[in-house]
Amino acid sequence: MFYHFLYPLKSYSIVFNIFRYITFRAIAASVTAFLICLILGPVLIRYLKKLSITNEIKRPHADSIHQFYAHKGDVPTMGGVLIVVSVLLSSFLWGNFNNSFFILCVVSLIGYCIVGFMDDWMKLKAQNSNGLGARVKLSSQVLIGLVLAFYLFLDPTFDKSISVPFLKNTQLLLGWVFLPFTVLVLVGTSNAINLTDGLDGLAVGCFVIAAGMFGLMTYVAGRIDYSTYLGITYIEKAGEMSVFCAALVGAGLGFLWFNSFPATIMMGDTGSLSLGGALATVAILAKKEIILLVVGGVFVWEALSVILQVTSFKLFKKRIFRMAPFHHHLQLIGWPESKVTIRLWIIAFILGLIGMSMLKLR
Repeated sequence: MFYHFLYPLKSYSIVFNIFRYITFRAIAASVTAFLICLILGPVLIRYLKKLSITNEIKRPHADSIHQFYAHKGDVPTMGGVLIVVSVLLSSFLWGNFNNSFFILCVVSLIGYCIVGFMDDWMKLKAQNSNGLGARVKLSSQVLIGLVLAFYLFLDPTFDKSISVPFLKNTQLLLGWVFLPFTVLVLVGTSNAINLTDGLDGLAVGCFVIAAGMFGLMTYVAGRIDYSTYLGITYIEKAGEMSVFCAALVGAGLGFLWFNSFPATIMMGDTGSLSLGGALATVAILAKKEIILLVVGGVFVWEALSVILQVTSFKLFKKRIFRMAPFHHHLQLIGWPESKVTIRLWIIAFILGLIGMSMLKLR
């Protein structure tokens, strides 16, 4: 809004020229989203408690970890609404809606938020952990992914390739493979963050790091001088996504204020699916899908631990971990919850730096 209404006033005063700069609007978007979270957080927590929307649903076949969550039964869930509302309000104030990439990021966030919200609501209504059901939930995620994939595939101006790390100006053309690949990135990322969301502050802390790194990468990709120097693909519309990423970072930090140990609110699928969808969309539009595997390495490992555990048990009747996702394994071998969270944050930060360095190592 500010960009569209105030920037045109630059002809009257040079002060309004500041709204042209992505860096200024990104910082403002981050601070705005953070403050919105801080202001609305206590209100939402009281409201959710009043409605008895709490985190007291037990998961089947997980008796070994119920001891760690007995004290969290009255903690409100569906807190992802706070993150999404903060991002949307901040994006509305500071974003450039003439940029199609920015709009796609917002639409993806809303789409996956709706799926997560419905899943959380069904869990609360039925008082079990089934939610929408695996098929409906996955089908909904795939449907959103297909809509985005076909939109980009039919756009003649969008490059249907992925950038190859370590090689200057090298892209791998995907052709029709672009469609299932895009869906895989979206569904995989949203579910990976969902699986990581099992400890206070774990998922949102790792997400803030990843979103911050992608904010920097999209800004660089959208600058022809920086992208030329680094030998990466210049993407004209990518820069505006750094404003969106900054809003994600601010909202994530604001939510972490309440979600850090001991949490007073949980994000639920409303938050985890929407954040995953948003991050994946940014990576797809910025041609950084491979780097996403590194920057989001904690999410990848959490999801992989579940896949390995299920596969091993079905084929060999043996478990690789005491429990999956991996953060529960660490709990069961004696690590306190806060230590698991902080150490995985550290790993996420290191992986983020490695991902950033991949821009230069070519």
